[in-house]
Amino acid sequence: MLASCGGVPAYTPQTYIVRPHDTLYSIAWRHDLDYRELARWNRLGPDFRIEVGQILLLRPGRPPAASSPRTAVPEAAAAPASPPANAWVWPTVCAAAPRPVPGGGILLLGQLGQPIRAAAAGRVVYLGNGLRGYGNLIIIKHGEDMLSAYAHTVEPTVREGQQVSAGEQIARMGTGAHQIPALYFEIRLAGRPVDPLAYLPVMK
Repeated sequence: MLASCGGVPAYTPQTYIVRPHDTLYSIAWRHDLDYRELARWNRLGPDFRIEVGQILLLRPGRPPAASSPRTAVPEAAAAPASPPANAWVWPTVCAAAPRPVPGGGILLLGQLGQPIRAAAAGRVVYLGNGLRGYGNLIIIKHGEDMLSAYAHTVEPTVREGQQVSAGEQIARMGTGAHQIPALYFEIRLAGRPVDPLAYLPVMK
């Protein structure tokens, strides 16, 4: 279930053409990349602005000729650190034990429409359904190197760019690939999935 939500594809393309509604974060997530490296390879400015039709490098190298010239990304200044393990909360009430999903995330079963909450404080950097296999997806940025994702949600209560607190409701539970009410939850550190159970409190 939700096998498409994780794992590294066997073939990684060299470039990507920006589509409508793409963000740097969603492109990095789709290709298992660190958004900071993606910005650096393509000489994006500190606002990470991209344009529809722009060609982005997905590997280190010389920026494609068709890409708009950008200024180099400055060194990160005093950015907030990623939340420590004890700062995370469960993103929803679980009806059963979490199910590990190949690729690094977990599947949390529940009831259709139950609240989905931010697992840690951060900023919403993506909200949409443009990533195949995730349904309606919300991505939250925590500090400089960590992201969390909430897939197959409905009725979002946040918007891109909004700051959220740990435990704040961001959406409601929708249905997954097999039409079962569930939330697919994932945490990525520097672009790579990590075990969410290492960050979430022990279930009681």
